[in-house]
Amino acid sequence: MNKTVIENFARFNASLLYLPTFLLLAILSFLYSRNALNNEAYVNCQKDFFLFMNSELAEYPRTLYNLTQLGDALIIMSFLTIFIVYAPKMWESLITSSIVSALIVCVLKPLFGIQRPAAAFGTEHLHIIGRKLMGSNSFPSGHSVTVFTVLTIVLIAFMPKKIKYQIIWSITIFSFGIVLILTRIGVGAHHPLDITVGAIVGYVSAIIGLTINKKYNIWGWIGQKKFYPVFIFIFLVCSIIMVFKIYEANLIIFYFALLSLLISLFVITNLYVKK
Repeated sequence: MNKTVIENFARFNASLLYLPTFLLLAILSFLYSRNALNNEAYVNCQKDFFLFMNSELAEYPRTLYNLTQLGDALIIMSFLTIFIVYAPKMWESLITSSIVSALIVCVLKPLFGIQRPAAAFGTEHLHIIGRKLMGSNSFPSGHSVTVFTVLTIVLIAFMPKKIKYQIIWSITIFSFGIVLILTRIGVGAHHPLDITVGAIVGYVSAIIGLTINKKYNIWGWIGQKKFYPVFIFIFLVCSIIMVFKIYEANLIIFYFALLSLLISLFVITNLYVKK
């Protein structure tokens, strides 16, 4: 499996940045044409579409609240922990890309200072599922950035060789990603363009992370068994955190994430003991 990931990453090139660059320019042109390059105009030009989508999606509160948790790095990466053993090369790029995405989000959120929907429109006009998010840190959606950073790495890492399967794989991954980021509208946390730009930023972060890892072997030690105790400790800590999350909000997604962590913990511990 790791061999497949290495081969796919070797074929990767930075030309994949052309499409997201075009999309970002298209969004900028749209906002400029609507005179929406300021906070108030930005949120108002999306208000009708946001309220419509928020109302429609809010009909499935439990599903939304479970799925939106996958925008949390701890949750979504818990499902990938087993690949530290079987495809460590994927995790090398995943770590770098996640650091890149975190840095970008930390810069963009305070730079733009866009109001959350609840702050911009008032809580009486929308459906809020889970924690009520206020303030001016809506753009871009951090959950959307995380989802598309992770899914882009997974997409490229396990890309099939045949074209028809590549198409099916790509459509499946991106469709799943779109479903996940739409939950941010459903729970009342983000405007449509927040999640759209967030998805693009996540994709770009993944490409940048892959480019960095292709040039510098920063995390090459990840696949070495002598470092397994580090991951055993991390998995234990994450499992404990997940238990607390289950206690605070009894969501099925947390049980699946915990199960994934425990399976990975068992596998990596067993391999380390047998070394």
